[in-house]
Amino acid sequence: MAHDLVAARVAEQRRREAARARTPLALAWRQLTRYKLALVSGAVLVAAYVIMVFAEFFAPYALDFTDRSLFYAPPVGVHLRDAQGRWHLRPFVYAYRLVDRDLRIYGPDTSRAYDIRFFVRGFRYRVLGFAPTDIHLVGADPPARLFLLGSDQFGRDLLSRMLFGSRISLLIGVLVVLITFPIGLVLGGVAGYYGKIVDNILMRSVEVLASFPTFYLLLTLASVLPATLSSGARLFMIAAVFSLVGWGGLARIIRGLVLSIRELEFVLAARAAGLGDLRVIVRHILPSTTSYVIVAATLSIPGTILGESGLSFLGLGVQEPSTSWGLLLAQAQSVDVLTHFPWLLLPGLAIVVVILAYNLLGDGVRDALDPRQRSS
Repeated sequence: MAHDLVAARVAEQRRREAARARTPLALAWRQLTRYKLALVSGAVLVAAYVIMVFAEFFAPYALDFTDRSLFYAPPVGVHLRDAQGRWHLRPFVYAYRLVDRDLRIYGPDTSRAYDIRFFVRGFRYRVLGFAPTDIHLVGADPPARLFLLGSDQFGRDLLSRMLFGSRISLLIGVLVVLITFPIGLVLGGVAGYYGKIVDNILMRSVEVLASFPTFYLLLTLASVLPATLSSGARLFMIAAVFSLVGWGGLARIIRGLVLSIRELEFVLAARAAGLGDLRVIVRHILPSTTSYVIVAATLSIPGTILGESGLSFLGLGVQEPSTSWGLLLAQAQSVDVLTHFPWLLLPGLAIVVVILAYNLLGDGVRDALDPRQRSS
């Protein structure tokens, strides 16, 4: 009897686990795990956003740090074996030595090796804006400089500025999605649910918004914003313009989806139960569009990142002393600069990697949420 009871409990537990494994979310995750590129892309994006949040910890130098003797210094070499052929237990770097003053050519000063140290003390900052500290992941003792990606025309560490600039370039896409998607979801849901005059008014408004070119709106915004405006406020204004012209396309697609969903049985049952129209839209209809919304979000963020990078590249976005990847890339506009200092193109490589990761992740999520792509 006891054995039969235990076997029954085990069988019941297995049935519950099997039921959980057949939920739409579990099925989608199982399908997503088959797309290795999507998983790798997701890991890259997670790492990028973690580094962005803790940029001060990972950055060897402060955003405004300048070494005026090292203009356009190349990436420093990391060594384990010195010029005399001796092996070192810890990686080290050499200090820079100016070889040609006119051409700004630097070479290593091999007379002394400077160990690369981990968890060193440097400029002070606040972790997540709260806990003050001065601990950084990596550093080197002066006069050596740990310019792992070289320096710019002012002697500023390119790696540190890329880490700080990621906050603008990576956050603006998320900010636009957080503003655009709630507006597009609600207005598209209302237009599709009510139809008739409400639908006509909202869709004609979308068409009017679509007639405004985003680029010229941003040009106008850049011309009226004061130069003393903080980078945070400027970022929010740019995101607001992208959101103003971006919610219409989402609303139009959501309206089409709602038109096909509103006559389904579960919606009719909710209306027959006496639920209010807004509750029916928010609680029953819009959740049915979740799969499309998730895919649209992952695929719309790259466009916003490119838009901000382009504006900053043209000098219409973030202004000095703040920075973004587009603003850093603007330093590489000259052919002469590209020829002699090619490391200034590295912010562009960061943009390409993030955009590619978002697109691959979006493709994987789209296929994972498509029931036709699922297999046992």
